[in-house]
Amino acid sequence: MHLIQILLPVRDNAGLPYEECVFQAISATLVETFGGVTAYSRSPAKGTWVNAERHELDDVIVVEVMAATLDRRWWRLLRERLEAEMRQAEIVVRTYMIERL
Repeated sequence: MHLIQILLPVRDNAGLPYEECVFQAISATLVETFGGVTAYSRSPAKGTWVNAERHELDDVIVVEVMAATLDRRWWRLLRERLEAEMRQAEIVVRTYMIERL
């Protein structure tokens, strides 16, 4: 079983918050495809990294699904689409192997 997580920025590059409909559409796609989704959106995580020797800050929400198999092509295409739609250089999509207890 795979736990797939998407780290989504809360605001665009100009610092303006994305409209709620953006996150609702992502959730709807994941529910339709995987039968459910969990979004950790009440308290955004704080991200910090160095980009061209400059510190960058970002608030992100984590959206996750569980899947029996991992379709890497499907996830790559979703990531690329989200990067284009949200005008982001990179959106992190990661997976963990999990065991349901």
